[in-house]
Amino acid sequence: MNVDTPFKDDRKLGYLNSEGADRPLKSPVSQNVLERARAYRLARLRTVLGEYDVAGLLLYDPVNIRYAVDCSNMGVWTAHNPMRYAMILTGGPGIMFEFKGCEHLNDGLDGIDELRNSIAWMFMAAGDKSHDRLNRWADEIAQTLREHGGGNLRLGVDRMEPEGVYALQSRGITIIDAGQITEIARAIKSADEIELMRWTIRVCEAGMARIYDHSVPGATETELWAHLHFENARSGGDWLETKLLTCGPNTKPWYRECSSRPCQKGEMIAFDTDMIGPYGYCADLSRSWTCGYTPMNDEQRRIYSAARDQIEHNLALIEPGLSFAEFNAKSWQIPPAYQPYRYSLAAHGVGMADEWPVIALHPDFADSQSGTFEAGQVICVESLIADAHSESVKLETQVLITHSGTERLDSFPWEDV
Repeated sequence: MNVDTPFKDDRKLGYLNSEGADRPLKSPVSQNVLERARAYRLARLRTVLGEYDVAGLLLYDPVNIRYAVDCSNMGVWTAHNPMRYAMILTGGPGIMFEFKGCEHLNDGLDGIDELRNSIAWMFMAAGDKSHDRLNRWADEIAQTLREHGGGNLRLGVDRMEPEGVYALQSRGITIIDAGQITEIARAIKSADEIELMRWTIRVCEAGMARIYDHSVPGATETELWAHLHFENARSGGDWLETKLLTCGPNTKPWYRECSSRPCQKGEMIAFDTDMIGPYGYCADLSRSWTCGYTPMNDEQRRIYSAARDQIEHNLALIEPGLSFAEFNAKSWQIPPAYQPYRYSLAAHGVGMADEWPVIALHPDFADSQSGTFEAGQVICVESLIADAHSESVKLETQVLITHSGTERLDSFPWEDV
């Protein structure tokens, strides 16, 4: 074969939407699977709440609300506009405080025992009435905790402005960081959750195949990124957490977001999906390939091979009971030439978004968290390789930790080098 002859990889094109370019993917997930996943998640939250001796949770983070009761309402908007919240009582009801006019979004959700209207006391919504609304909100939360807490006034809160904290504390409530509770609860997935996640990954890989199919000279970074948005949105997904797709010199240093720069033939295209897909689950996958389907040059093959070595080496280490410190000590040691452009971590948890734990790359591990891998966790194993003269290669795979090791949940092909 002439090394200058472009060719498409049929393995990647096989991940294109089999329904056709003009149709969304159709989920095969049954309603029973979804309902079992909902019940498991809420029960798991209440179990961990009991372990922390907390009477309840007050949740504003839309990802935590979806995990708890599976009610989704303008997730990106409500992430920065605290207009709706849920209260999960350890031994009591699940209460959804929805903003007026959206009550119907909670229909048919068994985890919601009671539906109330929310009180929005943020300045954008309340203006000069903020203080009055804050007091009404705090009175209601405190009274509800007293009714169902059995004398326990410890409340886990995930996101809140200082005024809310002060108002609850002035009413005798002890505020606990709910982040540690929700992250520990979310870390261990049920089999039904994994089935939901597999479907998100299928949708993501169809989007990745669309990116690949359009990776031709002249396509801009933003155009390529839009193909992942398109496949996710039309198949019932939610949003993309980042805009990490770049080509050529824009791949280094990493973390540039996609731009209007046209990709050139033979340049490396690298991306990280960070996709919140159908059912609210995350597909966090990274791949890199050349623009125009050209064979990699020697430099590109060298850094790509190093990235694959790092992924495969670290993936082979992970098993239940392995501590993060043991993983770090045995992990692939990034060569000095690549260290100035290294990624910030070696692995992290994933579920409805990026999750605990986050395990730093070995040069940065001294300040990393402690912990142990457990069966039921889903972990993303990452690599970013570049040196002073090269582009970057970004790779990432998503794996379920089983009782005997790991199972890869994604299967979109790596490059042949």
